[in-house]
Amino acid sequence: MATTPAPPLAPPKPTWDPRRPQNPLPWLRPTIRIRLTLLYGGMFLIAGILLLSIIYLLAAQAITTGNQPLFKIVGGDKISVSSEQCPAVDADSTNVPLTDFNAAIAACIDHQRQVALDTLLSRSLLALLGLAVIAFAFGYAMAGRVLAPLGRITRTARAVAGSDLSRRIELDGPDDELKELADTFDDMLERLQRAFTAQQRFVGNASHELRTPLAINRTLLEVHLSDPNAPAELQQLGKTLLATNERSEQLVEGLLLLARSDNQIVERKPVDLAEVASQAIDQVRSEADTRKVEIRGERAPAVVQGNGVLLERIALNLVQNAVRHNVQGAGGWVEVTTELQHGQAVLVVTNTGPVVPAYEIDNLFEPFRRLRTERTGSDKGVGLGLSIVRSVARAHGGHIAARPREGGGLVMRVTLPV
Repeated sequence: MATTPAPPLAPPKPTWDPRRPQNPLPWLRPTIRIRLTLLYGGMFLIAGILLLSIIYLLAAQAITTGNQPLFKIVGGDKISVSSEQCPAVDADSTNVPLTDFNAAIAACIDHQRQVALDTLLSRSLLALLGLAVIAFAFGYAMAGRVLAPLGRITRTARAVAGSDLSRRIELDGPDDELKELADTFDDMLERLQRAFTAQQRFVGNASHELRTPLAINRTLLEVHLSDPNAPAELQQLGKTLLATNERSEQLVEGLLLLARSDNQIVERKPVDLAEVASQAIDQVRSEADTRKVEIRGERAPAVVQGNGVLLERIALNLVQNAVRHNVQGAGGWVEVTTELQHGQAVLVVTNTGPVVPAYEIDNLFEPFRRLRTERTGSDKGVGLGLSIVRSVARAHGGHIAARPREGGGLVMRVTLPV
């Protein structure tokens, strides 16, 4: 009896769910808006209470001062009026007409009231100024405390911009908008890291798998070329295939190096850019002599922390490109300099050559791209040199900038942290 095949199993559900759990009481969530409203509303209320209290005390003092008697009646054989605050009344009041006496008393009362109001106003303004300074300082401190998670998010984003996808924010605190932003950013970084890791693993595995057949092809071709009885046509075909195979091996090595240098450098050692540049020049010297290109320049010590092999690849690729993409015949030159500038190590490679439009500079750093061509098609390389240089520089926390040289050629400037 035939058995019924089992139905296919459903694919597993993804473990990552971008949807966050809903809060059953969203109005109780301590959002940034609610916290800032409570914070600044409370600060305004406290400042108002303090200001009213100070004004009340000042007004009470002014009223107490204003209640001082303007004059007093002194007795004796004759009753007279004495006043220290009203000179007009303090005179011989028995000889002062009643109308003038009342006018002097009214003027003194108005003067004392005006003095009390002026004193109250000046002291109130001083109290307001003091409270404003305290309020601004307290508000600045509170705003810094509330916005501190944004600084943490910004620092992590800058670290990620330097190709360090392993960084996470992991923000603690209330479940507000900033924590939601930080958690979303961490989830995005997690997915990006998995995607980049998978891509680099694929490129590395593919390149490793291609190495073996290319090595076999090279061995077979070299064996056939070593046969002295082989026809001339076969010899020429073998040389062509060997050159093509060598180009493919360079491409595979470039892909491996590109995949390797896309990550941050974990193990760092002191490396002198001057020594690295000198070694690169020694490797390219014979090719430069063949093309009649002069290599010059002063190389001052510039020690950085990094991987010596990868840093040597930066100098080698730049010098090779400068020699190969130079003027035809005599008169061409390449200048290689290293120095320390503003606490950073700088490697500059300048060369003569064809005029390069400024809008074509960015294309030079793309893989398999050349000046005015979409794909590589010459014997000058596989089109990964500058891509590798940019990737290695970023992995070391630096960057590369290129600009056209006046009269033709390029100026390549690599800046690395010390």
